[in-house]
Amino acid sequence: MTTAVNVTRNPDAEWALRAAKETGIPGRALRAYVAAAVTVNAAAPACGIGWNTLAAVGFVETAHGTYGGGSLTASGQVSRPVTGPVLNGAGFAAIADTDAGVLDGDARWDRAVGPMQFIPSTWKLVGRDGNGDGTADPFNIDDAALSAATYLCAGGRDLTTADGWTDAIYAYNQSDAYIRQVRDQATAYAAKTGAAG
Repeated sequence: MTTAVNVTRNPDAEWALRAAKETGIPGRALRAYVAAAVTVNAAAPACGIGWNTLAAVGFVETAHGTYGGGSLTASGQVSRPVTGPVLNGAGFAAIADTDAGVLDGDARWDRAVGPMQFIPSTWKLVGRDGNGDGTADPFNIDDAALSAATYLCAGGRDLTTADGWTDAIYAYNQSDAYIRQVRDQATAYAAKTGAAG
């Protein structure tokens, strides 16, 4: 697989407004994706994660937290809980409950939660406080985007290479179709904002 174009620059406010309009990404989500990429690239410069890769994951997972008619508040919270399907082995992996239903509301099986769709056990490992309020909340786009960027860059991955990018997305969801969806969306976001090529 070829890598998506990774956009790693630190854009200004004018660019962010234009990019949100051109891509259809809610402005609040776009700010979170850009901030997460900038933060992780500062901490792990070899990663090279682009905001557009995070945005593509957010789009494929939950349409940037708007799946099912929800939205993001000004503070970055989803307006209603975003939970994925029950992971009971019927069409998806079987993952027995790991959080006593605290995050996903299901004390028997796990469900992915939040705008970036973290399984509770994964959230325990990589959940980060992206908005500085002292709490890592998977239902907050700032926290979820920073956590996703951290997860994608784990293990010294270099997302500027085709293999590194593909390995990162595969770690997020082990599906070739998923990798293609994220790649195509990330490339489209880069093209729409004039960052491709």
